[in-house]
Amino acid sequence: MNPDITRERENATFDVEKLTHILDGGNEKTKRRREIEAMVFSDPDFKEEDPNFLSRSERYDQAVKKSAQMILKLREYGIADPEEIYCYKNMVLGHHHEAMGLHFVMFLPTLYSQCDLQQARKWLPLAESFQAVGTYAQTEMGHGTHLRGLETTATYDPATQEFVLNSPTVSSIKWWPGGLGKTSNHAIVLAQLYTQGNCHGLHAFIVPIRDLDTHVPLPGIVVGDIGPKFGFSEVDNGFLKLENVRIPRENMLMKFAKVEPDGTYLKPPSAKLTYGTMVFIRSLIVGESARALSKSCTIAIRYSSVRHQSEIRPGDPEPQILDYQTQQYKLLPLLATAYAFTFVGQYMRQTYHRINGAINEGDFSELPELHALSAGLKAFTTWATNSAIEVCRMSCGGHGYSRSSGLPDIYVEFTPTCTYEGENTVMMLQTARYLVKSYRQAQAGQQLSGIVSYLNDPKHQRVQPQPVAGRPTLVDINDLASLVEVYKQRAAILVELAAKSIQHELHHSKSQEDAWNNSAIDLVRASDAHCHYVVVRLFTDKLGEVSDPAIHSVMSTLALLYALHGITKNSGDFLQAGLLNAPQSLQISNRIKELLSQLRPNAVALVDAFDFHDKRLKSVLGRYDGNVYENLFEWARRSPLNSTEVHESFHKYLKPLRAKL
Repeated sequence: MNPDITRERENATFDVEKLTHILDGGNEKTKRRREIEAMVFSDPDFKEEDPNFLSRSERYDQAVKKSAQMILKLREYGIADPEEIYCYKNMVLGHHHEAMGLHFVMFLPTLYSQCDLQQARKWLPLAESFQAVGTYAQTEMGHGTHLRGLETTATYDPATQEFVLNSPTVSSIKWWPGGLGKTSNHAIVLAQLYTQGNCHGLHAFIVPIRDLDTHVPLPGIVVGDIGPKFGFSEVDNGFLKLENVRIPRENMLMKFAKVEPDGTYLKPPSAKLTYGTMVFIRSLIVGESARALSKSCTIAIRYSSVRHQSEIRPGDPEPQILDYQTQQYKLLPLLATAYAFTFVGQYMRQTYHRINGAINEGDFSELPELHALSAGLKAFTTWATNSAIEVCRMSCGGHGYSRSSGLPDIYVEFTPTCTYEGENTVMMLQTARYLVKSYRQAQAGQQLSGIVSYLNDPKHQRVQPQPVAGRPTLVDINDLASLVEVYKQRAAILVELAAKSIQHELHHSKSQEDAWNNSAIDLVRASDAHCHYVVVRLFTDKLGEVSDPAIHSVMSTLALLYALHGITKNSGDFLQAGLLNAPQSLQISNRIKELLSQLRPNAVALVDAFDFHDKRLKSVLGRYDGNVYENLFEWARRSPLNSTEVHESFHKYLKPLRAKL
C-alpha cells in the first residue's frame, strides 16, 4: 500500500462504510452488490484480454462471448431482479458496452409493451430464448431526434396481407442501431405506415433480417457494420437498407394501433403510452452520469494523492499535487457534482417507479412533468459529466492520456449519451416547452403543483428595471436553504424571460414557430437553470435523511461547494437578476477556497465511499493501493508492440533506407 494513500485514509473524519450504504441506498443493497461483484470477479469465464491490446474484430468477438456467458450465468444464479441484472452486467462490462445491449434495453421492452396477446404468444418465447436476437432500428442516416422526418416506408398490400418495407432514399438507410451490423437476426423497424393511400405516421414492425440457422442476410436486406467510431468498439452499430422486403400483416406491433386485413387503420387510444420506455432510459442515463463521474473523480483524486511534483516552498519535498489549490479547484467541485448526481439518480429511479405505478392504474396526470424532468436532467447531467471527465483526465497530466488511466475509455464510452436517447439541446427545448406552458398557466391564475410550483410565486417577478442597490439581497452564502431559494428565483426569472421573449417575437408578427426558434437560446438557459435548481434542491433534501453527524457535516460541505461553485460559474444570471451583489460574489469566491481546504483531508475517503473495485475501475492511476508506477510499467510491457525486441518494420524499411542514402 502506498504510504501517501494510507495517510489520506487515516485523516478521514467519517466512517466510509456508512457513507457507502447511503450511496447504495442502504446496508442490504451494499451487501448484495458486493456479493454480485464477488460472483463476477472470481469467475474464471470472465478473465479477459485487456481490450486496449486487441483489434476491433477481437474486441467485438470478446464482447459477444461475454453477452452469451452473462445470459447463462444469470439463469444459473437465478438473478431475475432488473436492478440486480443491471448491477451484474455493470460489473462484467466495466467501462464498455454490451454487444447485445439493445436486445435487452429496446427489443424486449418494446415487445412486452406493444405486442397484442397473439403476438406476445409468438414473439416473446422466441426473444426470451434468443432464437430471435433483436435490435431497435429507428435512427436513419438523415434523421435522428426528429422522428417525424424518418423516411422508411411500410406500405400495406391487402392482396397478400403483407407490408412491403422500403428505404426509398440514401438518407432513409437505418444507421447507428447497436447490434444491427452482425449480431441481430431481427429488428424492430420504425417506418411510416401507408394503407389505403394514406400515411398514418410512424409505427413499429418486426422485420426478420438474417436466416435463423445460417445467419445470412435475407433477400432484400442490405445490412452491415458502420465502421470504427470514437468509442463503442465492442458494439456493431449497423446500417440497414430495405429493398421491397415483405412481412406478414401480423408483424406490425398491434397492441394499440391496428391495420385490419382489408387495410382499414384503427388508431391508438393515447399517444402518451409510448413515453414509458423513453422516460425509463433517460432516468437510467442520469444514474450513468453519476457513475461515470464518480469513476473519473476516483481515478483523478487517488492519483493526485500519490503523485508528487514541483515545489510550493523552495527546498521542501515535492508536495502531493492534491495540495495545490488549483488541483483542488479542478477536482473537488466535480466530486461534489458526482455526489449531487448520485442522489438525483436515486430520486429519478424512485419517481419513475412511483409514477409508472400510477400510469398502470390509468392515471397519466404526472407523466408530462416526469417527461420534462427526465429530458432536462438527462441533458443537464450528461453535459456536465462529459466536460468533467475531460477535466479529470487533464488533471492527471501526461499519464491521464494513456489508456492505462481508464479515463480515455470512460470518456469515449460516455460521450454519446449527450446524443442518444434524445440530443441534449432538443431535450432542453422539450423541458422548456413544459416550463413555458406551466408559466402561462400560473399567469392565468392556475395553481401549479409539483416541481414547477415555484412559478406560482409572485415574489420572483422582479425583472422590472430598478437599481440593483434598491433590491433586497436574498442570499446567505452559508445557508443551503437560502441558496436553494436563489437558485429557484433564478430559474423563475429565466423562465419568465424566455416566455417574454416569445411574446416579444409574436408581437413583431412572427409565427409561433419562428418566435420559438428566435427565443431558443433563452429557452435552453431557462431549462438549464430549472435543472440546476432541481439538483441543488435534491442534494439539500438528501441531507435531511442523513443522521450520522460526521457524514452530515462532510456532505453539507459538499452540497455547499456544489451550490456556490454553480453560482460562480453562472454569476452573470445571479447578478443581473439582483439575487447577488458584487461584494457577495467576492465573498463566495473566498468561501469556496475555505470549503476546498475543509474537504481536502476527506478527498480520498469520499471517493473510496463510491466503493469501485479495482477490477471495475480498470485504471492503473486509480488503484486502491496507490501503487501507480510499478503497475504502469507492467501495463506498458504487455503492449503487443513489445512482443518482439525488433519490429519487422526495421528490416522492411529502416535498414534498406540506410543502403539507399
